[in-house]
Amino acid sequence: MAFLQLQPQEWQALTLTLKVALVALAFALPLAIFAAYGLARWRFPGHGVVNALIHMPLVLPPVVTGYILLILFGRSGPVGRSLWDIFGISFAFNWMGAAIAAGVMAFPLMVRPIRLAFEAVDPKLEEAASSLGAHRLVTFLVVTLPLTFPGILGGAILGFAKAMGEFGATITFVSNIPGETRTLSLALYTATQSPSGDLAAFRLTLIAAIVAFGALIASEVWARRLRKRIGGVDD
Repeated sequence: MAFLQLQPQEWQALTLTLKVALVALAFALPLAIFAAYGLARWRFPGHGVVNALIHMPLVLPPVVTGYILLILFGRSGPVGRSLWDIFGISFAFNWMGAAIAAGVMAFPLMVRPIRLAFEAVDPKLEEAASSLGAHRLVTFLVVTLPLTFPGILGGAILGFAKAMGEFGATITFVSNIPGETRTLSLALYTATQSPSGDLAAFRLTLIAAIVAFGALIASEVWARRLRKRIGGVDD
């Protein structure tokens, strides 16, 4: 089984992928919760437009999304130029840009299940808490959020898995730089371009499949446990 042992550069790609996915999740999940709550609870002009914009990364080619990020966050872009001039920060062609690309691509996948979880909460429970004098924020934290936690967890796991597998937007926005932006997907792509890269491609495919499968199983197990704790019914 020696051929299954990951090489140093492959371990580097795996650890970078985990770092990128975790950072993407940390930044995208709070925004996904806010967006999901707004779509589920608020009605405002342009509601459908906002919903469509949030889900655009699902239907756009990932390369297009990466190119838009490059235009916005590149050194000459409107956002990227300001970040560089004021803070000396550049997201293009480094791992932080890879995290942004992964977060953007994972964002709609997190919003959808979290929104459904918010819509499943009976508004009367929130109204009852408010009638007892609870502040809206307290009601959200004590009543709404615990009831939607299985959906939030499911969205987070799906977002994490998507961030780990992101390819098109990443390679367009931050390129394929060894040790800096070469995540697991990009390392697999690089291996397939080499005549002697079959074994490396097989190893990377296997580890990617194991991580993704484990994430989905963990999502299901944790969601069921949470449903039991809050009084739900196990399927």
